[in-house]
Amino acid sequence: MSVYAASSEENLRARNLLTDWAGEGLLSQAQYQRLKQETVSDLRTTNIFLRLILFLFTLIGVIAAAALFFVTFLSRPSAQTLGIFLLIYAAVCYAAAEAAASQARFYRYGIEEALAVCSVGFLCVGLQEAFFRVAPYSPKPTGIQFLAPAAGALLSLWIWRHFGLWYAFLAAMVFAVFLPGYWTSSHSAQHVIVAVLYAIGLLAVTAVRSRHHVDYVEDDYSLVEALLWLGIYLALNLQLSPLNLRAQWWGGGTKAASEFASWFYWATWLLIWVLPPVVLARGVRQKDRFVIAVGAIAAILTFVSNKPYLGWPRHSWDPMLLGILLTGVALFIRRWLARGPGGIRGGFTAARISGKDKQWLNASSAVLGLVTPQSITPSPQTTSADVRFGGGASGGGGAGGDFRRALSFRLFPVDGQAGRNPKVRLADYTSISNNVAPVKHFLRRTTPSALKSAPFRSH
Repeated sequence: MSVYAASSEENLRARNLLTDWAGEGLLSQAQYQRLKQETVSDLRTTNIFLRLILFLFTLIGVIAAAALFFVTFLSRPSAQTLGIFLLIYAAVCYAAAEAAASQARFYRYGIEEALAVCSVGFLCVGLQEAFFRVAPYSPKPTGIQFLAPAAGALLSLWIWRHFGLWYAFLAAMVFAVFLPGYWTSSHSAQHVIVAVLYAIGLLAVTAVRSRHHVDYVEDDYSLVEALLWLGIYLALNLQLSPLNLRAQWWGGGTKAASEFASWFYWATWLLIWVLPPVVLARGVRQKDRFVIAVGAIAAILTFVSNKPYLGWPRHSWDPMLLGILLTGVALFIRRWLARGPGGIRGGFTAARISGKDKQWLNASSAVLGLVTPQSITPSPQTTSADVRFGGGASGGGGAGGDFRRALSFRLFPVDGQAGRNPKVRLADYTSISNNVAPVKHFLRRTTPSALKSAPFRSH
C-alpha cells in the first residue's frame, strides 16, 4: 500500500542508523564507508529545516493559487459551485502528491506532504459546501453531515498508510472526535464512542505491529500505538477531554461534573488511575520509548486532573509539589538503573548510547527559529559618533584621551549638560560595551591611586 518500495525505505533507515552509529564512534570510518555502499536508496530527502520551509511555501502556494482562481474566474460562486471546485482541487492536490512521491521520489521532502494535507482540507471543505450547506457549522448537526469528517478521517488514514506520514494518523484521530456529535447528543455516549473507536484502532495496530517487530516500520507503528493510548486516555478523562470543544465554541459548554451521570463520572475517574500503569507496563514489556512516554504523560495528567475531579480547591504550591515528586521519581529510577550490572537492568540503561535525540533537538531548533526569529537574531547595536578611542595614555590601550573624556561625560554629565540633552538613551552607551578590551587594558595598567584621580570617579 505504500507508494515507496520497501527496499528503498529499509535502505534509507539503515543508512540513517549507520550515520548515527558512526557519529557516536561505534563504527570506524572504513566500516561506515563499506556499509554505506550497501545501503543505497533512490529516495530524495532533505534536512528538517528545509522540509519545514518547503512544506510552508507549498502550502501557501496551493492556497494562494486556489484563491486567485476564485477571485479571477468565480467572483461570487454559489455554495455548490464552490464545493465542487474544491473537490476538484482536492483530487488535483492528491494527484500532484502522488506524482511527487512516485515520480520525483520525494521522501519526507515537504512538498508532497503539503500537497497531501491540502487534499484533505479541500475534500472536507468541499463536501461541506457542496452537500451540507443548509446548516453550516451547526452546534447540533444532523443527517448525513458526518460524511465530511468521516471522509477526512478515511483520507488521512490512507495518506498515513500510503505516504507514511505519522501526523496524518493524528489528523484521522482528530476527525474521529467529531463523529459522535452527529450520531447522538449524549455526552457520555460520545466519550464512549470515541474511546471505542480508538480501542478498535489500537487492537488493529497491535495485531499488525506483531508481524513487524524488527522491521523498518516498527517505529511508525510504535508512534501510532502511543497516540492511540493517549487518545483513549483523553477520551476518558472528563476534565481534559476535547469532546466538548464544539459546545464550548458555540457557548454551550458546561462543567464536566454536571454533564454526566454520577456512575459514569466516577467510573472515568477510576479508569484514569488504571490506564497509566497499564500503558507503562505495555511500554516496558515492549521496550517502547513512545509508549513509555505516553504512560508517563498520562500519569502526570492524572495527578493534575485529580483535584478537579474530586472538587478540591487548587493551591499555588501544587505545581511545586508535583515538580518535587517528578524529580524524586526520576532520580530514583536513574540511580536504580545505574546500580544494575553494567548500569543495565532488564535491557534499560540511564546512560546515553545513541545520538538519535539530536534529531529532535535539531527539529526543535528549526521550529524555534521559524517561530521566534527576532529572539535569536540580535538587533544591530547603535553607536555614538562622538565617542572615539585615541590618546593611548594608559599604555597604548586606547583608554585615555578622548575615550576617558567621553566616558566621563556619558556616565556623569557635568556643567548642566544633562539638562540640555534630555534625549540620552541607553543605546548611547553601547559603544563602551562593544569595545571592552581598551577598558580592561586600562584597568590592568592603572594603580589604585591613579583611579582616584580618573575623570570618571564617583562624586
